[in-house]
Amino acid sequence: MSAEAVFCVVERGKADRIVKKAVEAGARGATIFYGRGAGADTFSFFHNLNVESSKEIIIIVVPPAKKETILSAILAESHVDEEGRGILFSVPVGEMHGMNNLQGL
Repeated sequence: MSAEAVFCVVERGKADRIVKKAVEAGARGATIFYGRGAGADTFSFFHNLNVESSKEIIIIVVPPAKKETILSAILAESHVDEEGRGILFSVPVGEMHGMNNLQGL
């Protein structure tokens, strides 16, 4: 079974709403963890914008058939297409263990 891993990095405090929309679009769940952006000081210096360096990273493993629907829902809620709001991307999963119910999605 092939799978895609969807990653979304956003400002802290925004992940719960984004995951809710992803679940409504067909995701079975998500993992959220915290990080800190390393480029915030440089970005703030050059663009005179205040960029929060505390981030939430969302990972959702999805079957390829549901990827576009889930990505669209995340994009609409996260607004990462606006400058300084985060990033959204997916990568193919080469090998996976522990998610035996992915086939039923």
